Amino acid sequence: MAANEYQVTGMTCGHCEMSVREEVIGIPGVEDVEVSAQTGKLVVSGSGEIDDAKVLAAVEEAGYTAVRA
Repeated sequence: MAANEYQVTGMTCGHCEMSVREEVIGIPGVEDVEVSAQTGKLVVSGSGEIDDAKVLAAVEEAGYTAVRA
């Protein structure tokens, strides 16, 4: 399974984590999302290649900013 790691800024709580998770898990091909407001780390896993642009757009839709780590 492929996994991409991102650094997300602006998250402060569990609700923030849930918002990011809900947006990213909806991307086709994404099978698992791990997100931590404490570290700002987002790990997105899937069976195929994960589209960085779609992940970054989903994080932005949730109200945060991310960059590929």
